[in-house]
Amino acid sequence: MDHRAVAPPLLSRVLRGAEEERSAQATLAAWREYRHACELRLRLDPPVPGPVCNRSFDMYACWGDAAPNSTVTVPCPWYLPWHHRVQGGVVARRCGPDGRWVTDETGRPWRDHSQCEDLAQEQLLQRHAWLLEQFRLLYTVGYSLSLIALLLALLLLLLFRRLHCTRNFIHANLFLSFVLRAGAILTRDALLQRHLRPGPGHPLQLLGQQALTQYCVGANYGWLLAEGLFLHKLLVLAAFSGERCLPAFLLLGWGEPVPVSPLCPHVPPHPLPNLVPISPGAPVLFVVPWVVVRYLYENEGCWERNEKAAVWWIIRCPILMAVAVNFVVFVRIVRILVAKVRAHQVSRGDTRVRLARSTLTLIPLLGVHEVAFALVGEGQGGGTLRLVQLCLQLLLSSSQGLIVSVLYCFVNKEVQAEVRRGWQRCRLGAPCPPGPRRAPPRGTRRYMAVGGQHPAPPHAGGHPIAESCC
Repeated sequence: MDHRAVAPPLLSRVLRGAEEERSAQATLAAWREYRHACELRLRLDPPVPGPVCNRSFDMYACWGDAAPNSTVTVPCPWYLPWHHRVQGGVVARRCGPDGRWVTDETGRPWRDHSQCEDLAQEQLLQRHAWLLEQFRLLYTVGYSLSLIALLLALLLLLLFRRLHCTRNFIHANLFLSFVLRAGAILTRDALLQRHLRPGPGHPLQLLGQQALTQYCVGANYGWLLAEGLFLHKLLVLAAFSGERCLPAFLLLGWGEPVPVSPLCPHVPPHPLPNLVPISPGAPVLFVVPWVVVRYLYENEGCWERNEKAAVWWIIRCPILMAVAVNFVVFVRIVRILVAKVRAHQVSRGDTRVRLARSTLTLIPLLGVHEVAFALVGEGQGGGTLRLVQLCLQLLLSSSQGLIVSVLYCFVNKEVQAEVRRGWQRCRLGAPCPPGPRRAPPRGTRRYMAVGGQHPAPPHAGGHPIAESCC
């Protein structure tokens, strides 16, 4: 039986407090040993004649038979991580006149374990719980803002036909993966909060949401990798057709794509590829094994904790591989940008500014900031360092979608121009025909894929990398 399904809140507090004294696994193993010894003693002790309160193990301490109208005390259980500081303390229970243990207002057996509590540890746990709650509010706000911005960015990319191209098609899939990731995480947190409250609830729904969340996170990293590979090939290869790579990118992010015919035969073909994924993609290859192994070997609680590192690495390893590949791509792209900016023979100060802007723009698009957290590792360090790492990781991960939507949609000059044209047409009451998409000159196609504009003199402005390739 899963111990977290029956353990009272007190045992959960003991396990959380064990992280400072010793590992939670060691404390749980000591608790199981204490329970086994208690059950063995209760079976071997001879029965007491007359009416008594029955011997039992209440998930915290071991109690023998007790006479009616008496208060029974036992030493503080030795499995407590801070037992060396409360060795002289006792736990007390009362046996009623009817031979039953006295209960509290909730119907549970009354127990006084105040002498077995570590006050300093209790204050530390309360402060730690408050900080974690603030972190939860922080990333909830971040994911909510990202969700709103990403939905608006998706609407703009899909609404204006002139923006339909291979590059923006990949952007739209990346935005969608961020939307699904944010929605899955917010839904999971809501289900966890509801599950912690008393009342009916089926944990299977929450376990399914945990699996869906891991799939959405994996798909998000898959599309971050697709963005990096696409941009790298665009800069390196002289003749590169992005549409040929779209099936591979869809397989990497969602699933195996197949072409579909347009719903209306008389409508001209859509500039974006008509591809729909029909079979599971790369995220399923590690999410499904993780679900199976987790159910068989670590089916504890609501899967909100990752105690066994080997099980968690089934999910973590592919994500770290995607982060490592994107970091290598990032370094190579920066080297290419250095060469291209120097080739324009601009002033040294302007070169540094443009290179810095391009580099900073690439970081959220490729998820390069994840490399720092991967090098530090999860759960490494203690105290303040670990909390600072957790805060930064949650802040950057939750706001990454917001930053990407701003850089690659809202401040994009072509998107702004289309929005202005659409607004002017609406103000004039003119119809909004789709019209053909404008094609740039053939010789400037590769440059526009990087800068989103025609070649300009050195003094011209523009935001490299963040512009569209259309």
